[in-house]
Amino acid sequence: MLAELDIRNLAIAEHVRVRFSSGLTVITGETGAGKSLIVDALSFLLGSRADADLIRTGESSARVEGIFDISSRSELRPLLDDLGLDAAEDQLIISREMRREGRGLVRLNGRALAQSQLLEVGQALVDIHGQGDYMSLLRPQEQLSFLDRFAGSTPLKQEFAQLAARLRAARRELAEITEGERERARRSDQLRFEVAEIERAEIIPGQEDELIQERDLLGNSEQLAVLAQEAVEALEAGEPSGIDAVGGAAAALAGLARLDTRMAERAERAAALQDELADLVRDLRAYREEVEFNPQRLEAVEGRLALLANLKRKYGATLDEVLAYGAHSSEELDRLEGGDERAAALREEEVALLQQLKDSGLRLSATRRAAAARLAEEVEVGLRELSMEGARFAIRLSRQQTSEGVAAELPLSEVLGSVESESHETVSSVGFDRDGLEKVEFLVSMNPGEELRPLARVASGGETSRLMLVLKSILGAADATPTLVFDEVDAGIGGRAALVVGRSLRDLAGHHQVVCISHLPQIAAYSHSHLSVSKVVAEGRTAAVVSELSADERVVEMAQMIGGPSDASVAAARELLAAAAPGGKGNE
Repeated sequence: MLAELDIRNLAIAEHVRVRFSSGLTVITGETGAGKSLIVDALSFLLGSRADADLIRTGESSARVEGIFDISSRSELRPLLDDLGLDAAEDQLIISREMRREGRGLVRLNGRALAQSQLLEVGQALVDIHGQGDYMSLLRPQEQLSFLDRFAGSTPLKQEFAQLAARLRAARRELAEITEGERERARRSDQLRFEVAEIERAEIIPGQEDELIQERDLLGNSEQLAVLAQEAVEALEAGEPSGIDAVGGAAAALAGLARLDTRMAERAERAAALQDELADLVRDLRAYREEVEFNPQRLEAVEGRLALLANLKRKYGATLDEVLAYGAHSSEELDRLEGGDERAAALREEEVALLQQLKDSGLRLSATRRAAAARLAEEVEVGLRELSMEGARFAIRLSRQQTSEGVAAELPLSEVLGSVESESHETVSSVGFDRDGLEKVEFLVSMNPGEELRPLARVASGGETSRLMLVLKSILGAADATPTLVFDEVDAGIGGRAALVVGRSLRDLAGHHQVVCISHLPQIAAYSHSHLSVSKVVAEGRTAAVVSELSADERVVEMAQMIGGPSDASVAAARELLAAAAPGGKGNE
């Protein structure tokens, strides 16, 4: 609910701070005192167009700040979360500033807010009736929501929306399959070639390194043989040969060791070196014999390496990546080749979902039709109680024919309530959206002899406020908007009708915070809190003042509204308050 409104330099409000309580708050004051200024400030705060002419004369900017308590409004959390807004302390502080030059600023809990976000939050917090900016009753989508809340058909609408979402998803996937048939065939051919090319290569992990080593050996076989032979000859050729020279040295060292035991270790090393050289010569001869001069094998190895290099060029930097690409392509190919089966399954699902949508939509439509007739009747009763004797109210349910819709014989248009004319044309395939098979529109005729027309094009501010009051009273606790503001609700009424309006407003305040600007003491008598707006002039400047009235001050204010501060008007004010009090005759 709205807890506080702080207004600075807006029109004649130099600095006005208003604290609001729960229940019904009535704002009264002399004509021109600035009562509607509070509504204007609230409208501005919650996203209405900023008019720089409203900035107080001599000031460069105007600022409005509102504090809202949302501790009992858990339904606001998803909206705040979607907008990335924090309300951890169950409190929203919204501030908006406009400047004569440059753009204004909007903040929520200290964070900058876009205009579109402000409007969305504002519509969830407050419904203002009589000024036109936040009149939810004029929004077609809200009219449908009104009817569904009255009918108790919101669960049916949610069920229909889920089925509609599933159907849209199935149709979207089916379109992707069928519309991409040519691309799917092209892609399948490409994948089939790529998978076959990789599979034919029969890639073995680690094979590439082995082939590179083999290629190096085969490509240098002649030089390898020559070098091996040169090493053998270096060790065996000559007089004496290298081996013979080492052997002679080993024999001499053996003689030394017999004479000088200190040379024994060196003699052993010389003998071992002679044996090692002999083994080395044998290994070199064997290696020389094993060196293969095989041009055919070299060509095959190089061809295999070229094949692997080509696969890496096309499918991955390494053979492991090539294998992974092949596996992924094979999986994609399986999916594409299963497209016909998937398309058939989706067509079957589409048929089944259309039947479910038909059944769900017809149940929803039947519930709405029955509720629309009841709601229209109750609204007309309420309007008559508010001295709108000639007013009529009806609800039009209209449908659109489409080849992609639900197969159901339904009237093209039904007007339920004060029926003047009704279309007898039916449609066999009904279009739909997530809300059902029909569009809903509220129709009114405010004067006898006038035809029913859409509400947004007919009603004046006061008439719309009273109609909204009737609807809100009928819906009661089902309405989710926490704060309702009524301006002009008492336009053109008085006497008994005013008492009915006051009683209706207080009943509505059992489920909402209600703020009402009124000129009638009959309405003010039903308030839980009474605010008075007046003007003061100081140093040649006019400023608005808002005061919360005590019990005695309230009597004086109401007496002034009745006819002036006389004994008779004071007595009449006390009588009105007594009648409006719980148990009083004004509640009968």
